[in-house]
Amino acid sequence: MANFYLVEDLADATVGGTVSVTGAEAKHVATVARTRVGERLLVGNGRGLVVEGAAESVAAAEVVVRVEAVRVQDAPAPAIRLVQALAKGDRDELAIQAATELGVDGVVPWQAERSVSRWSGPKLEKGRERWSSIVREAAKQSMRPWLPEVGALITTREIAAAAATQRVLVLEPSARHPLTSVESDGRDLLLVVGPEGGIAPAELEHLQAAGAELVRLGDEVLRTSTAGPAAIAVLNARLGRW
Repeated sequence: MANFYLVEDLADATVGGTVSVTGAEAKHVATVARTRVGERLLVGNGRGLVVEGAAESVAAAEVVVRVEAVRVQDAPAPAIRLVQALAKGDRDELAIQAATELGVDGVVPWQAERSVSRWSGPKLEKGRERWSSIVREAAKQSMRPWLPEVGALITTREIAAAAATQRVLVLEPSARHPLTSVESDGRDLLLVVGPEGGIAPAELEHLQAAGAELVRLGDEVLRTSTAGPAAIAVLNARLGRW
């Protein structure tokens, strides 16, 4: 299977032409993957364009690929974004990694009331950069034409405000309606997952009052690192994305 690399400034490509991979990606092709001339590569721009071809020249500074096929894929609709509460350890990072592999269209960090982990000061930008790196690598591993966007840290009030234009689904073990009952109404989805201690009652009330829907996955209570990816798999099937 050909390895997949991201070149975000790749605007277009033509069969018979060439595309160049430079920077850290080229170094990975040449020194980590040890790609040889003639081996096949996939190169995408993270915005739906994917080209396939053979390596014509390989160096740590630049890899040139002769284009043999070009594919342009539309963004999935409706879009699914995961609002993931910050969690201790690496549980929030595990969640966004798996969510990316499963096709999520964006991830948004949420400073929930019960979040043990806190992003403030220098940790704010560092945390978002860390998430962006995780999402990028997961997108490459899963060979995704579209690179999910990592949003800015969001508040509960901002999630509630988003319910005016998007469908907000809040995972809650005590919810009456199962996620498997959700049918598309055409709106983009925000899937909200709380931290280890769950979503605080006041937050749930605020979100419900704004129009958010509480849904449950099943009888089991999943970790915050598992709940989001499991829900995305369900939604992919329910909405015909798979």
